[in-house]
Amino acid sequence: MKAIEVIIARGHKNVQSTNKTTFEITKENHLTKRGDCIIAVGATKGAADLNQRFKAIARCQGVRLTIKIDVNGEEETVTAWGNPKLLFTHPTDLVVRKSDYVCGRTLAIRADKAACDLSRKLIEKLRNPDQKVKITLTVEGTT
Repeated sequence: MKAIEVIIARGHKNVQSTNKTTFEITKENHLTKRGDCIIAVGATKGAADLNQRFKAIARCQGVRLTIKIDVNGEEETVTAWGNPKLLFTHPTDLVVRKSDYVCGRTLAIRADKAACDLSRKLIEKLRNPDQKVKITLTVEGTT
């Protein structure tokens, strides 16, 4: 089983990317410096917008989710896991977590990277409000 979602977003001058447990992509356009986990704004999708097949596979036990972040050729890949408790109900946000915590904003859990772990070269590009960001989500499992 496999499903792929592509989300287009953009950078923002206030991207900090210092959060130690999560990173977030949002459809919102406003970002304050307090949003230390947000890496991209103006996203084309929030959790509720993901297609049903993607959500169904992500809710299977033991499925891996690969998040590829591409900013003008500078790429970062994050590996995380799906979970049967995932809700995918939030209209604007997608949050990737290192922990097992699940809420309507959660895209994946037990990630190998949080905002602070992303390359500083990538984050520097994400501080440009004109910078387009392509996020490719691939969920796959054997269930």
